[in-house]
Amino acid sequence: MARKIAREPGAGGAVAWQQLLPLAGGTVLLLLGLFCAWQTWLIASESGGVARVHAAQDAAVRSLAAEIAGERKQVAQAAASLDPSMLQGDRAQLAQALRERLPQALGVDVYSAGLDEVLHANYRTFGYAKAAQLMAAQTGEGEPPMQTVVAGGQRRLSLVQPLGSAQRPQGWAWIELPFTPLQQRFESIAPGDGRIDLRQGDDRGELSLLTRGAPSAQAEDIAKPVPGSSFSVRAALPAAFILLPRFWPLAALLALLCIGGGLYLLSLRGRTPVREEIQPEETMVSDVIPAKPQPAPPAARPAASMPPAASPADAVDPSIFRAYDVRGVVGKTLTAQVARLLGQSIGTLMREKGLNEIVVGRDGRLSGPELAGALSDGLREAGIDVIDVGAVPTPVVYFAAYRFNTGSGVAVTGSHNPPDYNGFKIVVGGETLSEGAIQDLYKRIASGALEAGGQGGLRHVDVVPDYIERITSDVQAERRLKVVVDCGNGIPGAVAPQVLEGIGCEIVPLYCEVDGTFPNHHPDPSDPHNLEDLIHAVRQTGADLGVAFDGDGDRLGVVTREGEIIYPDRLLMLFARDVLSRQPGATIIYDVKCTGHLKGQVLEAGGSPLMWRTGHSLIKAKMRQTQAELAGEMSGHFFFKERWYGFDDGIYAGARLLEILASDLDARTPEQIFATCPKGVSTPELKIELAEGEHYRFIEKFKEKAGFGDATLTTIDGVRADWPDGWGLVRASNTTPVLVLRFDADNAAALKRIQQAFREQLFLVDPGLKLPF
Repeated sequence: MARKIAREPGAGGAVAWQQLLPLAGGTVLLLLGLFCAWQTWLIASESGGVARVHAAQDAAVRSLAAEIAGERKQVAQAAASLDPSMLQGDRAQLAQALRERLPQALGVDVYSAGLDEVLHANYRTFGYAKAAQLMAAQTGEGEPPMQTVVAGGQRRLSLVQPLGSAQRPQGWAWIELPFTPLQQRFESIAPGDGRIDLRQGDDRGELSLLTRGAPSAQAEDIAKPVPGSSFSVRAALPAAFILLPRFWPLAALLALLCIGGGLYLLSLRGRTPVREEIQPEETMVSDVIPAKPQPAPPAARPAASMPPAASPADAVDPSIFRAYDVRGVVGKTLTAQVARLLGQSIGTLMREKGLNEIVVGRDGRLSGPELAGALSDGLREAGIDVIDVGAVPTPVVYFAAYRFNTGSGVAVTGSHNPPDYNGFKIVVGGETLSEGAIQDLYKRIASGALEAGGQGGLRHVDVVPDYIERITSDVQAERRLKVVVDCGNGIPGAVAPQVLEGIGCEIVPLYCEVDGTFPNHHPDPSDPHNLEDLIHAVRQTGADLGVAFDGDGDRLGVVTREGEIIYPDRLLMLFARDVLSRQPGATIIYDVKCTGHLKGQVLEAGGSPLMWRTGHSLIKAKMRQTQAELAGEMSGHFFFKERWYGFDDGIYAGARLLEILASDLDARTPEQIFATCPKGVSTPELKIELAEGEHYRFIEKFKEKAGFGDATLTTIDGVRADWPDGWGLVRASNTTPVLVLRFDADNAAALKRIQQAFREQLFLVDPGLKLPF
């Protein structure tokens, strides 16, 4: 006889709801308890981590101070050992005597007590930093501080030593010593999970020398000075994901309460009664009649062959991975799936570099929210925490990467391209990816070498108020200028008017409503047609100036009250004069599309000019390599390292321009100030549209076939031919499939001759080209 089990009514094979409630509540409380326990551990360990970083900071200051004191003592002893009669003799012999007593010295020079030869020196060859340190030693009190200079591409320690009496020196010795011992001492100190930074200078002009520790650590505002030098050591504290109040006893109490409550609720679940009784079961026919044999089931059909799964690379067009960003047409070469794979690829790269947090922002294009969301999903899938700053200009994304110490950020933007374009500007670990690094992202996708299964976090942060406050607290217009601001319905309209008004200007907004369809004109200030409305508005309102920004706010255009377009290479002259007034001898970088007059202006202002390739990421990489204080491109990108962070920011550049114009000591008008920047007869950027990828192939052929006689050729980016009276350029754009041309000359006749030379060479490669000149 079979038997069956009778249960409480309503069970029916399912778990009773009276049992589900304790189970669910207990599970939630247990999870909360575990989370609180984890937070307790983080809070308790954070204080230890902070203490370790501060201990490393103090150790670094002591160790560096000891090294500097030791070097200074050797120099002082060598100076004291000189025969007093030598101090009145030949300075070359005196320098040689010092050099013999200081075998480790890399350079020794001796100067008179009054430093007359320094006052009248040519600082371009003598060295601005060297002159400044000697002058400071003469006018300052106490021992002259030790600092660093770069000589022959090598960083050195520099020290000024008075000769004779310290109160009345009979001369000054300039001594250069190896930087390596100081570097070795600094790098021998481990900061735990944080970071220590060795810097030189003050907050407005400090230079980063060495870094030791985690890039993502959060730097403190105050650094500790190293005695006897112009150095300081800044501590950066480890960043922990702590949500509870930073008081570990409270967190521990919450953990115990939650775990105890959870265990109690789970114990209630086992108390629900279940009644069993054995009952005779009704006899079934099948119990007494043998079952008929069942026919064998039909043989299984062979499974239809399935097509192989599509590779991730099949969904990604390699042509969107360009020289210094990723960019394509939405719905065709650029989709949400592509954005997600790109996020995984960036996240994989970050994991390899030990980075775990990134900033993501987007411009005002209609496709921005979907692509930014998919990108964030891919980053989180790779285990990266995402800080979403929402719809902001690209420079605000860069700023947020500094503000939150991530060192990494992605701006989802189509920049100045048509509405159906979008793309990604990528910074990882402080490096703006370009060329090979961009191609590496595609290779990771193509090979499937992507991190997966991660659970990165996501938080939304409004960083715009911090960005505005950072600029307006530093940049101020000394007199109130009236300025028309044309944002072309791009995302700068949400920020730029507030910034420029905050520095003290009267703002007249034009097309500042963000609209991703760009209904009024294309947001590209490098095209004169897009500045026509701005010129008209400046005249109608009687404004002092008009400024325009591109679609994502990293480029600047300027027009005067008289309707003149001030091209970016002339703006760069003004910026260079301003920066070099505080940073003499600094390197100023400009791209191949800038006027030939720029080099002379930088030299005249006491700077070091350097021509480089076009492209925001390429320019930033060159700035890091050369430690340049300023850079600019003919397209309107400006990069301020002096007083800013070194990234391209059209809004910040506009504020700096208005500061310069408003602080003119002679109260000149903007037109009068711009008139001091030389100009020839020039064209704007001229463009020839070609099929996708064809513009690159054209440039390669042009390099092979073109000949320009006695002109000086520069081929770092396209082909630029310079003559004594002007120049011409043709290069392939890295943002759209076009050839970009520009011509500049001293007069109209020279311009016409140069254009004709280029016309002939262009037709040699493709006689069917439709030239815009």
